[in-house]
Amino acid sequence: MDNRFNMYGCDIDDFVLNVRQSFTYCAGGVGMIIAGLMSDAQEQIEYQDTESARQTLNRAKHLLFLSLQDDLSFNHLPKETT
Repeated sequence: MDNRFNMYGCDIDDFVLNVRQSFTYCAGGVGMIIAGLMSDAQEQIEYQDTESARQTLNRAKHLLFLSLQDDLSFNHLPKETT
């Protein structure tokens, strides 16, 4: 558990559970959450908090891999019609 906590900065299983229950996931899919995490990492880098940025990016990658395995839906947004 310590290694996973060091990698993600949290209990990743609890994090994924919270993502699944979030309004953002239900309304837009995990893609919106990944984009938000990447923005958070940019902010952390700007303030030289590289360890937190690394953990944030690891959380984003974990969610991306879950979506590639079809365990999380990447996009719930309706497609535009022209």
